Amino acid sequence: MTPLTHSRKTGIQVLAALAVALSAVAHAQPALAQTPEPTTTVSVSLPTAPLLVQLNQVALERRGPKQAIVEYAGDATGGSYTVLRDGEPVMSGELRPLLPFTEWSPGKRYFGVDFSSVEQAGRYQVDVRIGQAHATSAPVPVRDNAVFATTGAQLLGYFQRSRHTDDADRDLPIFKTSRRVNAWGGWQDAGGDKGKYLSHLGYANFFNPQQASMAVWVLAYGAHARKALFAAHGLQAQVEEEAFWGADYLHRILDAEGYFYTTIFDQWGTPGAERMVTGYEGAAGTYNTAYRSAFRAGGGMAIAALARASMLARQTGRHGEFDGATYLADAQRAYEHLRQFNPQYCADGKENIIDDYTALMALVELHNATSQSRYLDDARLRAASLMARQQADGGFISDGGSRPFFHAAEAGLPVISLSAYVDIEPEPARRQRALAAIDSALAHELAITGAVANPYGYARQRFQLTTNGKAAGEVREGFFIPHRNETGYWWQGESARLASLSAAMVIGGRKLAEHGTAGYGLRGNRAGYAQNQLDWTLGRNPYGISMLYGFGEKNPPTVLESAGEMFVGGISNGITGAVGSDTGAGITFAPGPDSEQWRWVEQWIPHTTWMLFAVMAMSEDED
Repeated sequence: MTPLTHSRKTGIQVLAALAVALSAVAHAQPALAQTPEPTTTVSVSLPTAPLLVQLNQVALERRGPKQAIVEYAGDATGGSYTVLRDGEPVMSGELRPLLPFTEWSPGKRYFGVDFSSVEQAGRYQVDVRIGQAHATSAPVPVRDNAVFATTGAQLLGYFQRSRHTDDADRDLPIFKTSRRVNAWGGWQDAGGDKGKYLSHLGYANFFNPQQASMAVWVLAYGAHARKALFAAHGLQAQVEEEAFWGADYLHRILDAEGYFYTTIFDQWGTPGAERMVTGYEGAAGTYNTAYRSAFRAGGGMAIAALARASMLARQTGRHGEFDGATYLADAQRAYEHLRQFNPQYCADGKENIIDDYTALMALVELHNATSQSRYLDDARLRAASLMARQQADGGFISDGGSRPFFHAAEAGLPVISLSAYVDIEPEPARRQRALAAIDSALAHELAITGAVANPYGYARQRFQLTTNGKAAGEVREGFFIPHRNETGYWWQGESARLASLSAAMVIGGRKLAEHGTAGYGLRGNRAGYAQNQLDWTLGRNPYGISMLYGFGEKNPPTVLESAGEMFVGGISNGITGAVGSDTGAGITFAPGPDSEQWRWVEQWIPHTTWMLFAVMAMSEDED
């Protein structure tokens, strides 16, 4: 999310930091990817080999979907495969042709290899022959609770490595005021950005991502609700500590009036820019007074996070600098303030779908923490407002008109919020309405994703382009976020979006009580969809790159100029539509120039946040 070129640490400093991080984790992950050498000039192109076998490079579930995608540029129409476990063949057969697909690589044929039926733990590869061509996939471990067991410690470690501890933040000015406040702590937002954000892009109204407050909620929820899972892997103390670190930061940035500060910003480290509490707008990072967080600008998830942190403190008897009673009082005070003033903090003065689903999460967690009926009453209103935005085919609209809901970081959060609401709703009729909305939303995701040839199963989305700064005209469908959108500049890879959709499919599907056997308690199409989105980020994509740094056979390059430091456990933004495509059609990854490489290479806190949440959702508690 870094549109400007910044001053950076030297390559020697970055290498030193990486060496420390890698040495600390080498014993925990024997298959860590080699660390790319920092560089100042890099361009990544689609591989040109005539035969490629793309497979998740990090981990696959023993009793879950397991599929390789084969790309072939040649004249043969079929071939064979062999699945190897620990170097020995365990399955073989003829390649399964997939539908013709030309958008990304004209002239290629695609095949699938499904080895989901093989359920013995081990280290797997897929070996393929087509005509005279021969290729073998990267290896992947297969085990129970696969991705969590393999990566959980380093996903957590990413937050610790991203902590912001500069004492200058203990005394920061607020833009256009004479006030100074303590905004110490929290996490830097991205590899090349030491700013701290509950959200950004508020001026565009429909693009607000949940950033630091979402991270706090996921950590607190994991430590509290999934305690057995973290404890089984020796991670309970670590996740509790990180959750309280984040909750303490949220307490500090809660103003006495009852609103949270949206950003601590210095124009992405621009020399001469003063670091302060401020709002900002556009690619130039122009300061403005929109620093009061609406529900959609991180305020809703901050309330949810503090309420959940209060439950964690009560459960464990532990807390951070501030105690559980303080966290809960903060959450309640902030909710009452936003209940009254939220529209005033929205750039256009009107609430939209993001306000609905983030406020709903806040209310669910306040009800969980207090059992007060007033929060259930308000949650019913928010859930009704959210469901009223759903169209007949299950897709959502963003506003009171016809703008489709599409989001590059949290497309699954409406379903997750409704699923959380179902858990607190005692009235059968209201529960059933929410469950029907979840079912319809998941059906829409499956339908739009499967409506065209789609060899990798990448989650597609519905969108409009902007005209004169507003979405208008034809409603379109595509793979990647459109480049011509209301922000005026912001488009990037969608690793967070994909993980949010995996989580939504798993959590929502389980709420529907389908009790499927294809993996994660789901039936085949839902389990496959959830797996496909994680597989893309973890290496089963046309570039064969695992976006999760430190894991897999190949990671994104380090580009100091615009993407900054790379931390083990961090996840790069990822693959996008082609540069120059208004609609986001085509495909590209890190083509340069280097000042633009943040769009693909830079690590961003929502990506690891959503990956951690998704793999928590996909894992079973271990006794």
